[in-house]
Amino acid sequence: MNTQYDHIDDTSQQLPPAIITPRRPLGLTIAIGVALLAAACTSTLGLARVVQQVTATASPSASAQSDTSAALQAALQRANEEQQQAFNQNDPQLMADTATAAHYAELVQTNTDLRNSGVTAIELVSISFNQVTAGNATAQATTRETWRATYADGSTVDATTQNDYTLVLDAGAWKVQSDVQPAGQVDPSTTPGQPATAEAIGSTSQNWSGYVASGGTFTAVTGTWIVPAVSSASAGADATWVGIGGASSTDLLQAGTQAVVSGGTVQYEAWIEMLPQPSQTVPLTIAAGDTVTVTLTQQSGAAWAISIDDQSSAQTYRTTVSYASTLSSAEWIEEAPSAGRGIVPLSQFGTLRFVAGSTVLDGKTVSLLDAAATAITMVDRFGQVLATPSPLAADGSSFTIART
Repeated sequence: MNTQYDHIDDTSQQLPPAIITPRRPLGLTIAIGVALLAAACTSTLGLARVVQQVTATASPSASAQSDTSAALQAALQRANEEQQQAFNQNDPQLMADTATAAHYAELVQTNTDLRNSGVTAIELVSISFNQVTAGNATAQATTRETWRATYADGSTVDATTQNDYTLVLDAGAWKVQSDVQPAGQVDPSTTPGQPATAEAIGSTSQNWSGYVASGGTFTAVTGTWIVPAVSSASAGADATWVGIGGASSTDLLQAGTQAVVSGGTVQYEAWIEMLPQPSQTVPLTIAAGDTVTVTLTQQSGAAWAISIDDQSSAQTYRTTVSYASTLSSAEWIEEAPSAGRGIVPLSQFGTLRFVAGSTVLDGKTVSLLDAAATAITMVDRFGQVLATPSPLAADGSSFTIART
């Protein structure tokens, strides 16, 4: 739900899901409204941007390739350090020469989202290089980076992600064109839209709470919820969604609503996300108390129909997207979206109620109970419970999630 909040989706911005990253994977790279994102997410925008004076030749020798690789690694190291300085000194121009114009704009927005979400400082703890390749005018580099975010209350969060960089040669200098954090390849604390680990299903997650069904082929999912009235007392965000895939795979198709709290105000919005792409907000006006139904349905092959119906305001959003899904799971989730280098603080949403949940499993429409969906409790990095799902109701399709 994007800026992206990984929902997070996992997978948006005011604060950004996944959207603060739903989303925004358990995540939303979510593109959250203004300030915080899922993610889902995702999101998933990285901090490092690179520019390096490196001479590229059409047929570089082994020695030249080695020199280029070393230069690119040094450039990435320097770019990460500049990104850290830009945020900590609140001076984005410090990183202006390390990315293409479009990517630089994304970085500026990411820094803004982090700051609005309560982050006061970031630190590059470590960086390692898995692969660096260069051609005549483009280059790719894969890194594993650990960043530390410090919040206004003095607490810190460490997040480790894989970053896949694409660089382009611009006026003799290498610049970052994109930085993707692949779904399922990142630390559970920072992946919008996806679960911490496959083993976490039925147990705990640092960013998901709700129910997940797996084991079989899932070709549709639906759920209805009442958008909770979120407290504006403290900055934070939450994303509510249904999805296909992502519980134990790197793909995740999801859609839902989110709330972002920033500056004493709450902004509600609806979004969709297809990891690893950032979440996208959709043109619906969402308010606390609205009854929203979201349905994802495979039409044929990679074609999916997505519908978001706000029954309270009689608004409807419909779209068809192309997405390659493993069809490996179905989810009904309340998420703490991700933004930039960490999970956004979970908002005080009170109690959320899901009703009329169902999925198409192996060609048959079934309830959560019949799909053998398992419960997930959200905990923080210290193991403290943040959000707990209730047992399924007698109908096998309804449950609540309580913020603790």
